Amino acid sequence: MSKFKEPAEQLLTHIGGSENISVVTHCVTRMRFVLKDSAKANVEEIEKIKLVKGTFTQAGQFQVIIGNEVSSFYNEFVKMAGVSDTSKDEAKEAAKQNMNFIQRAISHLADIFTPLIPALVVGGLILGFRNVIGDIKLVDDGTRTIVESSQFWAGVHAFLWLIGEAIFHFLPVGITWAVARKMGASQILGIVLGITLVSPQLLNAYGVAGAEEIPHWDFGFAKVQMIGYQAQVIPAILAGLVFSYLEKQLRKVIPNSISMIVVPFLSLVPTVLLAHTLLGPIGWQIGAWVSDVVYSGLTSAFGWLFAAVFGFIYAPLVITGLHHMTNAIDLQLMSELGGTNLWPMIALSNIAQGSAVLAMIYINRKNEEEKQVSIPATISCYLGVTEPAMFGINLKYGFPFLAAMCGSLLAAVVSVGNGVMANSIGVGGLPGILSIQAQHMGTFALAMLVAFTVPIILTILFHRMNFGKIKFGKKRTV
Repeated sequence: MSKFKEPAEQLLTHIGGSENISVVTHCVTRMRFVLKDSAKANVEEIEKIKLVKGTFTQAGQFQVIIGNEVSSFYNEFVKMAGVSDTSKDEAKEAAKQNMNFIQRAISHLADIFTPLIPALVVGGLILGFRNVIGDIKLVDDGTRTIVESSQFWAGVHAFLWLIGEAIFHFLPVGITWAVARKMGASQILGIVLGITLVSPQLLNAYGVAGAEEIPHWDFGFAKVQMIGYQAQVIPAILAGLVFSYLEKQLRKVIPNSISMIVVPFLSLVPTVLLAHTLLGPIGWQIGAWVSDVVYSGLTSAFGWLFAAVFGFIYAPLVITGLHHMTNAIDLQLMSELGGTNLWPMIALSNIAQGSAVLAMIYINRKNEEEKQVSIPATISCYLGVTEPAMFGINLKYGFPFLAAMCGSLLAAVVSVGNGVMANSIGVGGLPGILSIQAQHMGTFALAMLVAFTVPIILTILFHRMNFGKIKFGKKRTV
């Protein structure tokens, strides 16, 4: 008999049976359910199941943490439950039935930026590496950079910009593609639309401020400025949304016999015109306003307060899914300022959550079963993936989560108070230092030390102050 048979039966029973399951899928460590009636799920009994590491509800989905064996467990479960396999996209669409307007808007924003994250992470690492070899004087007694002392590294420095430029300067291409993909429009036309925003024939967005004269298209009765939108986020989102809406509406009214010819033309050409006359300028101003507000808030006399609040609440934002909004803000800050002072706080929050779990490993060092969850969770947290730590350990006990939030708060104040800037979004956790601008790496290392030590100290202190109750056995709490 499969070792998953009994826990699968228990999960099916306590989740309300097959008739209560609308959609079920899985990710790397979790079962994801869209339930017809979430009240029928007996969370207390589900968390008593041996293989279950924890549960939570997010984005309209009831999620059960299984661990690395989730794929095998999932296969056993769907066979027993008699429910059909489905895709993550289908599960997300079904889950939106359980969301309010704000949750749906955030979910849509996440769906746009999530496919772009691997490229942004790579870009952040590349920019960070280029800064280390090109900006920090590390050789000849601190008088020259590595690039200045070696032709090989000078070549590497120049070559890597090919990738960095492709990711960040041509970011609108990725955004318009992601929007078209999300909205169900033609993805290749989404890519073409993005290229029209960053075409080499346009004046580069970074050169607009210093340009003596801006080129234009002259239509006789009107002139349209030939300005590019390199690295701009909001203009690309607006253009992608308008194009996708036009294409989908046109396909409803234009006969199939001519739709292949007519629809692409009537959806793409008007959108490009709108993008350069209305959507682009408006989006640019909105983006500039957002970045100015955030940057001004973080660099003002009360910047430490903003940092403290953000550092403290970021982990709870992850639980609600609201953290996805920070991607757009980070990218906007990067396009306007050449870096972001928001993202470093996110990396520090990841470290803090991992340190709280590390303290729990020490506190529960005799609990061999819990180590199967806590040790991998700590490692993944330090590498930027916080969910196993947060939902598997910290939220289960409560006080480690609070300790991590406090550590994140203090580390954020250190970071923002010293003007730390990141080149871009990057790998969270400990590797996050590679995305920090070279001149701020030392200060960020100090903030990392705070995020590492404070949660450990506070978690152990809270434990000794008896913030929780001790329960012996498999699901022991403190």
